[in-house]
Amino acid sequence: MTRILIIGYGAMGREVERHAASAGCTVAGIVDVDSPLAPSSFDNVDVAIDFSIPSVVVENARLVTEAGCNLVIGATGWYDSLDVVRGFATTKNTGIVWGSNFSVGVQMFFRATRALGMMINSLPEYDVMVHEWHHLRKKDSPSGTALTTARILQEEIQRKSDITTETQHGTIDPSHLHVTSTRGGHIVGKHVVTIDGPHDRLELIHDARDRSAFALGALRAARWIEKRTGFYDFTDVFPAVIGEIV
Repeated sequence: MTRILIIGYGAMGREVERHAASAGCTVAGIVDVDSPLAPSSFDNVDVAIDFSIPSVVVENARLVTEAGCNLVIGATGWYDSLDVVRGFATTKNTGIVWGSNFSVGVQMFFRATRALGMMINSLPEYDVMVHEWHHLRKKDSPSGTALTTARILQEEIQRKSDITTETQHGTIDPSHLHVTSTRGGHIVGKHVVTIDGPHDRLELIHDARDRSAFALGALRAARWIEKRTGFYDFTDVFPAVIGEIV
């Protein structure tokens, strides 16, 4: 059993705790705002799983790696500091897995998006856009998943040189890939790639029913990173996840 430390005991932290045993993990500790990280937090811990908030992710990563513990980062909205966190894994000889989304279904969504992008690149009459919906408590906008989706499309579609986010009050540059968001209610997460042509429209949709998929993905990532060093995206873990399923 992989011994995990849960960092952040909100909705996702509780979901990780609920699924830990079925995913081959045991919860060795839980830290939150009322019980912050301390040296003793890492006693009998193999991997920490951070589902806290963007503003503390970098400091959490520093403390975890200084303790010689491996880490899974499920929080989003901290990606401007990717190089800093990568440096922690390198200098402390630890293992870190991060991801904009730990759902296996979203990993399939990303791969389908790339395939569509390759086709759209040769079809200039079609335009593409991304929209996402999340609950009203989500702190970052657009979501990390939406931005990852947009970057995948941008990598494949040569005529899309920039990503433009949020509402545009005027005509959008055709070379921009438009990414928009809606916040409200209790929506777990819905992402849509729309491909629109003069005569038809295609939509690729991932609609999360609950948070279990994200928690199970993070727990699988924890088991995968337990004995490894280096800095990885969840896309690196995904082939191993498919192997487990098959």
